[in-house]
Amino acid sequence: MKACMMSAPRDAQIVSLDPEKLLAPPPGWITVEVAFCGVCGTDLHIYSGDYLGGYPVVPGHEFSGTVVACGEGSEKFKRGDRVAVEPNLSCGVCEACLHNRQHFCSQWQAIGVTLSGAMATHVQVPQSAAFSIGDLSLQAAAWMEPLSCVLHGVERLGAVLGRRLLLIGAGPIGMLLYRTLRAAGASCIDVVERNTYRASFALDHGIPQVFNDLLEVKRTDYDIVVDATGNVKVLELILGYLRPAGTALFFGVPAQHDKMAIKPFSIFRNELTIIGSYTSLRNSQQAISLMANGNIITDDLVTHLVPLDELPSIFEYLNSAGSQAMKVMIDSNQIRS
Repeated sequence: MKACMMSAPRDAQIVSLDPEKLLAPPPGWITVEVAFCGVCGTDLHIYSGDYLGGYPVVPGHEFSGTVVACGEGSEKFKRGDRVAVEPNLSCGVCEACLHNRQHFCSQWQAIGVTLSGAMATHVQVPQSAAFSIGDLSLQAAAWMEPLSCVLHGVERLGAVLGRRLLLIGAGPIGMLLYRTLRAAGASCIDVVERNTYRASFALDHGIPQVFNDLLEVKRTDYDIVVDATGNVKVLELILGYLRPAGTALFFGVPAQHDKMAIKPFSIFRNELTIIGSYTSLRNSQQAISLMANGNIITDDLVTHLVPLDELPSIFEYLNSAGSQAMKVMIDSNQIRS
């Protein structure tokens, strides 16, 4: 049993885990043998040292696997059950939780951020955070968490039926946003992606037109602009592409201490709305259902399946400017199902 441990920013190493401890989960918890775990932008922020949580930590919060051990009182699952896991854990009794804002729980913890995650062969999780995936493939089920975040963001927007949208960023999350917004009824979605590999990928996977630079977009009357990059220079510009009374969704994750400059008068004068979207809020079952029913397709977005041992070099590659990858997913036990 092993894991990818980050001891400090840009310091990732493969370490051995204690099998006896891992296979004896505490009461109410289960041990999951990880099948697939996605590498996402949050993991890269953790690797670079500009996200929540501390070190040392085993990252990995987008994952699926098989239950191999159950702690005392864990009756929801049995050994052999196939699950995907919601990484955000809440107490259920604080002010935020009691007002159905569990993602702002005062005791918030997250698997793969503040607790040991799934960039490992095995991980322990509360049974309440695990969801049965039915007949959904384990590889598709590893998309439950990112898709649930996208669903929360789209819910935050409200009605998108018939709306004109500008989507900035066509990475894995951008592609999920595109497909979800299309399914929600957006009439037009223009896309911007500067990375030539990802722009070409988007064109080959159902997006009719991709601008290579935001400055190429001449339209300034979009109903909604969605940013999936977290790039501050982009965020400073996007309000200029909205019609009066338009809405901007800040979905991408910026660096924790970034600052940006905007013109508050334009927000006032044009009645603009700026919305943030942080993680998800009870969207996991929705995500599983949408994938199981074929409403949202994800498997074609995976361009790299890598073994756990290659993770340290993968982090460096994905942080490089010229990386040519869409979704990188760890196949930690060489399971294909």
